[in-house]
Amino acid sequence: MKKTLALFALTLCVALMSKAAGWPENYGGVMLQGFYWDSYGDSRWTNLESQADELAEFFSLVWIPQSGNCGGSSSMGYDDLYWFTNYRSSFGTESELRSMIKSFNSKGIGTIADVVINHRKTLTNWVDFPAETYNGVTYQLQSTDICKGDDGGETLTWATSNGYSLSSNYDTGEDWSGMRDLDHKSENVQTNVKAYLNFLLNDLGYAGFRYDMTKGYSATYTGLYNTAAKPTYSVGEYWDGNVSALTNWLNGTKVDGEITSAAFDFAFRYVVRDAVNGASWTKLHTTSTLNTQSTKEYRQHSVTFVENHDTQYRNASEQQDPIKQYIPAANAYMLAMPGTPCVFLRHWLDYKEEIKQMIYARQAAGVTNTSTSMVVGNNSSKNYYARRSVGTNGTLLGVYGETGNYTLSSTYASYVKVASGDKYYLALSPSCETPWVDKPSGDYDETFTVTMTAISETSTAKLVYTTDGSTPTATNGTTVSSGSTLNITESTVLKVGLLVNGSVTKVITRTYNIDLSEFEPYDITVYLKDPTVDPNNWPQVAYYVWDKDNKQLCGNWPGTVITDTKTINGVKFYYKDFTITSKDYYVNFVFSQGGSNASSYQTVDVNFVNTTSFFEVTTQTNKYEVENVTDSYIGYLDGPATGDVNADGEVNIADVNALISIILGNSKAEDYAGVADVNGDAEINIADVNAVIAIILGD
Repeated sequence: MKKTLALFALTLCVALMSKAAGWPENYGGVMLQGFYWDSYGDSRWTNLESQADELAEFFSLVWIPQSGNCGGSSSMGYDDLYWFTNYRSSFGTESELRSMIKSFNSKGIGTIADVVINHRKTLTNWVDFPAETYNGVTYQLQSTDICKGDDGGETLTWATSNGYSLSSNYDTGEDWSGMRDLDHKSENVQTNVKAYLNFLLNDLGYAGFRYDMTKGYSATYTGLYNTAAKPTYSVGEYWDGNVSALTNWLNGTKVDGEITSAAFDFAFRYVVRDAVNGASWTKLHTTSTLNTQSTKEYRQHSVTFVENHDTQYRNASEQQDPIKQYIPAANAYMLAMPGTPCVFLRHWLDYKEEIKQMIYARQAAGVTNTSTSMVVGNNSSKNYYARRSVGTNGTLLGVYGETGNYTLSSTYASYVKVASGDKYYLALSPSCETPWVDKPSGDYDETFTVTMTAISETSTAKLVYTTDGSTPTATNGTTVSSGSTLNITESTVLKVGLLVNGSVTKVITRTYNIDLSEFEPYDITVYLKDPTVDPNNWPQVAYYVWDKDNKQLCGNWPGTVITDTKTINGVKFYYKDFTITSKDYYVNFVFSQGGSNASSYQTVDVNFVNTTSFFEVTTQTNKYEVENVTDSYIGYLDGPATGDVNADGEVNIADVNALISIILGNSKAEDYAGVADVNGDAEINIADVNAVIAIILGD
């Protein structure tokens, strides 16, 4: 009997695990949208990977742009072209992508793929999709995989006149002009999509999906694909501010009665937008959002946000529908509420210190996607609003608007304010039983003082801390009273424990990296190998340049014609100097022939240059490709002592011996025969040449 019960339990467990639940229940993580519109610098794979340690402290998931190649020009990924074979995108190479995902995984961060399957780009005409071979199988969409009514019938007209056939099925969702809408009723489409999702999860290592434009096809296909792929996380962009439309879409993804995907809570976003833009804070009081539904299943599948790449302000001609004021207050409300919050990268970069404290507060209270929330007190004035969420550890209270005009009842007198800013503050209940520090982990360029607070139902609770990274205990560390301060004057790993009745019940860590050195601007030179000779035969060279802040440095397109040249190791280069003004500053380039033909003869974008670099124009497809050849030429900039002395194309032991021969004569060269790694750095390089000079001449 026991074996039978055990077998039944195991079978039930496997059955539950096999279902695509769409989003975990009682999930307490926070997601970062790791891009904004045209965020080619901030969102490049190498840049995001370099921040893995910092991101891991605050985010469990990072959603990144669609990472496949889109045809050679700068793209945010929504004109996707390649699914399996080409992952050199506007954000980096495939190896850089894999490295970032691997680093994120090692830090406990799941990477969310932007999955664009409503539509797809073609190669040279309206219907020619790329053929891609993966794991011995060739995948290719056909003209018959395109919805019959694509582009309002224009695709059918073109196809008929050019000898192609489309699907006999009309779109199961909304039509979208510009690229081919895929017929998800097609078995071939389903086969390609399933293989693609498997590749994203099990080859590249993504943790889950963000489905783009799910209004473009029936919700049943999201259920179909997730049931096949079984991602841990799935969220659909069903762009509708009506909560009924959102719940209908969630229910439409059900397989065997289970919702298979979360949805972005657009209803929540519009409520917050209206409240903050109009400074009418009682508009926050609503039950017309996914994350305020009484049905826990809907809260579980709500991914809340207050801004994204489609709603943000882009520029004067693309103003979109942004939050115009009180951005930190909007984020504070989101991070104190049920659902899974998704922080917008631009907000994270602009308000990082405040958002960090908000996330700490959410973590301390244990607020999850299925927590309950309720209004606090009488919010009869539009000037303020108060609400609390009950977490697994305690309660998180938020007050928004004219917070000074709002008086809490005695019930909340013992709550401790832990985060505050313009038009908001957050407070934790004593039941959270946690230490608190008023400065988050991060990089700082000055010294500062932190205040440590004991949040506890025990009035005599104290704190014990260490600054050497060791774990504080009742006998290890410095014991202080709540409210004590500590001066942070150098890089420090601060660990603070809550000391109650002689025992440490919880420890928090804050890592402070302090760099007091001042940045000194430096000059770089950007070289372009002469493209006026075979095989390109450009008539001239022009540099179009813009910096990190989109400031044009060589005038309007097509930029400035460059006439300065320099011969380096027998090769002619055009060049121009630039100044790097801050540690996060960089310049971007398009090289072209200039003049009226510049747009027809130009390179792809060359981004994020902040060191002296050498480039070479290579093949032309839609635009000329560019190869970074810095490693082959950088050693020749300072003359013969810094490069390939014997001109064999390499810096090696022969160069060391050749240099000795030049200085001492051939008769002495044999004394150094076989000497390679002169400076002991485990490489044969220019430093060895310089080391030999120092040995011979003294330096």
